[in-house]
Amino acid sequence: MDIVRSWRDTPPALKGAVLAIGNFDGVHRGHQAVLNEVRRIASAEGRRAGAVIFEPHPREFFAPDQPFFRLTPLPVKLELLEALDLDQTFVLSFDKAMSSLSADDFANEVVGEGFGASHVVVGYDFVYGKGRTGSVDHLALIGKTRGFGVDVVSPVTLAGGVTFSSSTIREHLRRGEVREAAEQLGYWWRARGRVGKGAGRGKDLGFPTLNFKLAPGQDVCHGIYAMRVHHAGERHHAAGYVGPRPTFGAGDEPVLEAYLLDFSGDLYDHEVEVEFIDFVRPDHTFESAEALAAQMADDCSQVQEILAAVDADDPMRRFTLGDVLADRALDCGEAGC
Repeated sequence: MDIVRSWRDTPPALKGAVLAIGNFDGVHRGHQAVLNEVRRIASAEGRRAGAVIFEPHPREFFAPDQPFFRLTPLPVKLELLEALDLDQTFVLSFDKAMSSLSADDFANEVVGEGFGASHVVVGYDFVYGKGRTGSVDHLALIGKTRGFGVDVVSPVTLAGGVTFSSSTIREHLRRGEVREAAEQLGYWWRARGRVGKGAGRGKDLGFPTLNFKLAPGQDVCHGIYAMRVHHAGERHHAAGYVGPRPTFGAGDEPVLEAYLLDFSGDLYDHEVEVEFIDFVRPDHTFESAEALAAQMADDCSQVQEILAAVDADDPMRRFTLGDVLADRALDCGEAGC
């Protein structure tokens, strides 16, 4: 997938594409409906399929002092877009200049002239331009003068009428509702980080863990999780923990810890990716380290049962991204990616 980081001087070969425009945080099933329509139109017209995204997320730009829960930081988002078979993605810097563009200027100068778009696909709630004054009707009007078509994808919902939403997914994760979040995403939510040095408490208890901090704003529910950890082309079962480790005294910042059930090496300073598969129990303060160790043994048994069941019949395989990511993990395991 070609990645372009400016709307000015777009390479001629990348002009004339069919483009989806949005933030696409999470690349959830509602976003995927927009991107699928892009691919359908592009295939029918013999054109390239692409997306236009913004970095940082506008909410981070307008409120830099308020940590924002990014479901998919840029590297993860680009990997997911590529997994959906897009040919190109424009990553536009959301800075003072971009935020100051009027709706007219964005539609004319960026979409029409800069991208030379042949067709644009957006979600039903798409707005753009300074003050969010640009609507889908406005974009379609500009498209008629600039020569690009505009399609609007209607809301996509779960059974029961719940609309797919990045905000809803964040709330699910804050409440420990991992499976509900995955149903909206169409894949298991994942976090990525570099393993740091821990305090060694897990090792002392007989459960050595890898440790890293979640990104600012990723305030997932504290407690014990069934996880799968990806590293160097291999996937490992893990009993995971997110929280401040209250048994060892208040004041610790929340950390992600994962005890790999089928691995005994040292991953210090390695980058790993963690899939959140299920929530096992809330965080709890124990009277002693021995009581905590006994509970951890029970947690590991429960986690192993959960993960064995998911490996045997992964419900995320019903969805495009869930299937692609599962196959990629298996292919890496066999080929040693």
